[in-house]
Amino acid sequence: MIEIDGSYLEGGGQIIRTALALSTLTGKPFRAINIRKGRCHAGLKNQHMFAIKALKEICNAHVEGDILGSESLVYIPRKAKPKSLTIDIGTAGSITLLLQALVPVYIFGDRRVVLRIRGGTDTKWSMPIDYLINVLVPHLQKYADISIEVLRRGYYPKGGGKIKLRIAPKYRLEDIYNKTTEHEDLRINLCSQSKLIHIAGVSHASKDLMKGNVAERQAKAAKIMLSKSNISPKIRIEYCDSLSTGSGICLWAIFSDNDEINYKNPVIMGADSLGKKGKKAEAVGQESAERLLTQIQSQGAADVYLSDQLLPFMGFFAPSNINASDVSSHSKTNIYVIEKFLPVEFTIEGNKISSRKVLD
Repeated sequence: MIEIDGSYLEGGGQIIRTALALSTLTGKPFRAINIRKGRCHAGLKNQHMFAIKALKEICNAHVEGDILGSESLVYIPRKAKPKSLTIDIGTAGSITLLLQALVPVYIFGDRRVVLRIRGGTDTKWSMPIDYLINVLVPHLQKYADISIEVLRRGYYPKGGGKIKLRIAPKYRLEDIYNKTTEHEDLRINLCSQSKLIHIAGVSHASKDLMKGNVAERQAKAAKIMLSKSNISPKIRIEYCDSLSTGSGICLWAIFSDNDEINYKNPVIMGADSLGKKGKKAEAVGQESAERLLTQIQSQGAADVYLSDQLLPFMGFFAPSNINASDVSSHSKTNIYVIEKFLPVEFTIEGNKISSRKVLD
C-alpha cells in the first residue's frame, strides 16, 4: 500500500488525480491522507468523485473514503479494462481536470473508446479545453490517436459544456515495460525552442455577448500585444450557445527548425485568460498575450503548465528531458507522486527537468 500525503508542497487535487491514474495503470494500491490540505476547502471535490467513480468502473477497484469532502482515500485497483463512458460532472466541474486522471489510463488501453463528458470547459484553476486540444494533445499523439470535439462550451456557474473524446491506443504499457515495443521515439525531449513559426488562438464568448463584440475585442487586444513577436497571429472568433455568460481566449505558439511542426516531438507553448463580470474584454486579450510572450521570452521549450502535464509520460519513458519556462511547486508535487508509483527518479536543475530509470 503506497502512502501519500495529500498536503505535500502545493497540496492540491493534482496529487489525487495523478495517484488515481498511476495506481490504475500499475495495479499498485494507495492510501492518501490530508487530501487538499493546501486549499481553503479541504477534501475531495466533485471532479475527484467522478474520476474515482469512472476509474472504479474501469478496474473494479475497492475504494474507501470516496465521499465529497473526505480528506482520506484508499484505492485498491484490479486489472484495468478501459471502455467507453458517458460522464455528467454537473455544474461547471472541470472536464480537463477530470481527464487528467482518465487520459493516461485510456492512452495505454487495449481498445478504441469514446468518452462523452458534460461539465465545465473553460473554468478557473484548470486548463481550458482549447489548451488541451491544441497544446497538450499534440504531444500525446505519439502514444495514441486522440481527437476531441467540443459540442458546447460550459462556463461558470452552470457549466453544461459537452465534449466527445476519442482515443485509439497505439501501445500497451506492459509491452513497453517488457521491451517488446521499441520506445526510443516515445521519450519526451523538449530541449530548445528553435524558431517561432506560428501563433494561433481562439477567442470565444457566449452568444449574449455578441452585441458587445467581446470575442473580437479580446482577439484585437491580443494581436496588438503579440505584434512584439514579429509574427502575425491567427485568432479564430467563436460565439457559442451556453448555459452561463462567459468568455475567454487561448493562444499557442509553435516552434520548429524548418517551418513545419515536428509531430513526433512538437514544441508548442500556450497561455490563456478568462473573462468575468467587470473585466474588460481588452484586458482579457492583453492578459493572455502577455502570458504567452512571457513563455516565449523564457527560451523554454514547454510552458510551465505543459511540463507539469507531461511529467507522468516522462516517468513512463525515461530518460526524458524538458527545458521548461519555469518549474512550479505544482510540478514538484506531481513528481513526488509519480516517484511513488514508477521506477523513475527526477532531477531539477534550474528550469530543466530530467527523468531516469531506477531499479524497481
